[in-house]
Amino acid sequence: MPVPWFFLSLALGRNPVVLSLERVVGPQDTARCSPGLSCHLWDGDVLCLPGSLVSAPGPVLVPTRLQTELVLRCYKDTDCDLCVRVDVHLAVHGYWEEPEDEEKFGIAEDPAIEEPRNASLQAYVVLSFQAYPTARCVLLEVQVPAALVQPGQSVGSVVFECFEAALGAEVRIWSYTQPRYQKELNLTQQLPDCRGLEVRDSIQSCWALPGLNVSADGNDVHLVLDVPEEQRFGLSLYWNQVPGPAKPWWHRNLTGPQTITLNHTDLVPCLCIQVWRLEPDSVRTSICPFRDDPRAHRNLWRAARLQLLPPRAWRLDAPCSLPAEATLCWQAPDGGPCQPLVPPLPRENVTVNVSTWEKQELQECLWADSLGPLKDDMLLVETRGPQENRSLCALEPSGCTPLLSRASTRAARLGGPLLQDVQSGQCLQLWDDDLGALWACPMEKYIHRRWALVWMACLLLAAVLFLLLLLKKNHVKAAARSRAALLLYSADDAGFERLVGALASALFQLPLRVAVDLWSRRELSAQGPLAWFHAQRRRTLQEGGVVVLLFSPGAVALCRQWLQDATSAPGAHGPHDAFAASLSCLLPDFLQGRAPGRYVGAYFDRLLSPDAVPALFRSVPVFSLPSQLPEFLGTLQGPAAPHPWRLAERAEQVSRALQPALDSCFRAPGTGRGMGPEAEHRT
Repeated sequence: MPVPWFFLSLALGRNPVVLSLERVVGPQDTARCSPGLSCHLWDGDVLCLPGSLVSAPGPVLVPTRLQTELVLRCYKDTDCDLCVRVDVHLAVHGYWEEPEDEEKFGIAEDPAIEEPRNASLQAYVVLSFQAYPTARCVLLEVQVPAALVQPGQSVGSVVFECFEAALGAEVRIWSYTQPRYQKELNLTQQLPDCRGLEVRDSIQSCWALPGLNVSADGNDVHLVLDVPEEQRFGLSLYWNQVPGPAKPWWHRNLTGPQTITLNHTDLVPCLCIQVWRLEPDSVRTSICPFRDDPRAHRNLWRAARLQLLPPRAWRLDAPCSLPAEATLCWQAPDGGPCQPLVPPLPRENVTVNVSTWEKQELQECLWADSLGPLKDDMLLVETRGPQENRSLCALEPSGCTPLLSRASTRAARLGGPLLQDVQSGQCLQLWDDDLGALWACPMEKYIHRRWALVWMACLLLAAVLFLLLLLKKNHVKAAARSRAALLLYSADDAGFERLVGALASALFQLPLRVAVDLWSRRELSAQGPLAWFHAQRRRTLQEGGVVVLLFSPGAVALCRQWLQDATSAPGAHGPHDAFAASLSCLLPDFLQGRAPGRYVGAYFDRLLSPDAVPALFRSVPVFSLPSQLPEFLGTLQGPAAPHPWRLAERAEQVSRALQPALDSCFRAPGTGRGMGPEAEHRT
C-alpha cells in the first residue's frame, strides 16, 4: 500500500484561516497616496531594470517598507480574481551639504542655492511583481511638498491597486527607485487558496478545482489528479527559484482523472505543482509540497555542481537556491578524503538563499585547466606572522611537514632545495592573501629516471619488432596477391564456359590475379585473340606467374588437329577462341623444353580421362580437378603457398564453389559425349 506523505486538495489549504476580502470593481490599476503627497501611475508596464546604485545628490525619497493586502477584483458579482494591493512606505534619505565657507565666515547663502533646498521632492518608485508564470513592473511618480521634507523622516505611503495572482501562488514583490539610491526592498508571500477565503461564490475557478493526492510507493512518487471524467486541466511542474523567475520543467494538458508518476530522484525542495482548468483566463493554483522532504534535499545536493573560475572565484550551480561555504582543502595523489589545509587559510562564504537541510560537501580541483596535466608536485603552505615572519610546510598524508625539519619524509629530506625553488620563482603560486599563500613546486628533477629510460628502450624495441612483422606480413600478402594466372581453355559449350568462370572466380578469392578471356571480351574484339594472348602471356610470365591449360574434349581435339596440320587450326574457330589462337605460340615452348615452371595443365575428373591429355603436354604437372585441388592450388601460388592445412581449407572452398557449375555441366544435353570416342573427332 502506498504511504501518503500528505493529502491536500488544491481547493483546501493546511489549517486554513477563513478571510473575508474587500471587493474592487473594474479592471483598471490605480494609485493613491497619503494626505499631503501627490502621486501618478504611469500607463502600461515598464521594464524591470533596477540598475546600479548611485550616490544621492541630496535629500531623496526612498521606499522603507512594503505591506500587502488581498482584495477581490470583480467584473461581475460571480466573476472575481484574487488581487494583491501593495502599500509602499516612503522616507527622506540624505542631507544637503553645507558649504564650508558659509559655516566658517558666516557668509550669507546664495538665493540660487537656497531655492532647491526649499523645493519639493519627486521620486519614481518601481514595483516589481512575480508570480509564476507572470511578471510585471509598474512605475509610480510621487511628489512630496517642501514642508514635509525632513531628512530621515517618513513622509507617508503610496498604494498600488493591484496585481492579479493565482490562488495558492507564491508571489515576490520588489520596490526601488529610478535611479536607485539603496538596495531594493523585497517581500515574499504565500497566497491562500479557495478554502482559506470566502470566495467560493465569487471566483469561478473555486467551483470545481481538482483534488491532488501525493503519495510514495517505493522509488516512485504518484501525483493523483482527482477530476471529473472528460474534464480538461493543465498541470505544470516547475522549479521555484530565488532569486529569478520560476523555471518550467514539465507541462501537460490532461483529461481527468489522471495519475502522474515521478521518480524519487526527480524531487527537489523547490519543485512546485500548478493546476488550472483549460478555460480562458482560468486561475492557476500552485503548491510546493517537497520543501521539507529529506530525500528532496539530498537530491538537491547530488545535483549541485561546483565550478571554479580563475583566478580566485567559484560558482555553485543547482536546480534550487542553495547556501554553501567554500574553503580550500588538499587531497593526496592516491585519493582519499579532501583534508583541510594545516594551518588553515581563510574560509569564504558562497550563499544563494534558502536554508540547508544537512551538512554536505562538494569538491573540485583548484583550476586544473590552468595547471596543465597531473604532475608529481609538492604542495607548500606559507603562513605569515607579525614582523614579516613566515614559515613553509609541505602537505603530506601525515600532515604539514616543516621544510627545515629532521623528519624522515620526502618533504623534510628535500626541504632546503624546495625552499630555494620558492625563493627563485620555480614554484607556481596558487593562492595569496594577507595571512598566507599556497605554492606548487615541481618534483621532476628530484626523481631518478633510469627505469623510465629502460622502459622507453623496451617500448622502442617492441615497436621495431612489430613494424618488422607488419612489413613481413604485408610482403607475404603482397606476394600472394601478385601471383598471376592465365587460364586458357576451349569453349566447348555454354556449360563448360560457366564451369571455367566459376573456377576463375574461386581462384581470384585466394587471392590470385586471374586473366581469362571470359572477362576480356571487349579487349579480344579490339585486339584479336592472338594479340590478346601474346600480351597476357608476356605479362604473366614477366611477373612470375603461370599459364594454366584447361583440357577438355574440345581442347584435346584442337591439339591433335594442330599437331597433324598446324595451318588449319586457327581459321576453324571464332574470333574469341583464345585457345586455338595460342597453340601456335605455346607448342614451341613444349617442343623446345621451356614449358616446365611456366605452364600447368588441368582437367575435370568427369569430363576427361588422364590418358586423353596429349603426351607432349605431360612434361608439366597435369592435375585432375577437383580431386587434386590442394596440389593444384599449391603449384599456382608457388613460394607464397600457405601451410598444407591452410591449402586443404582453401581447396575445400574452391570445391564448393565449383560444384554447382559441375552439376549443371553434366546435366546439360550432350555433355556425356566428352568421354566417348566421338569426342576425338569434334572440331
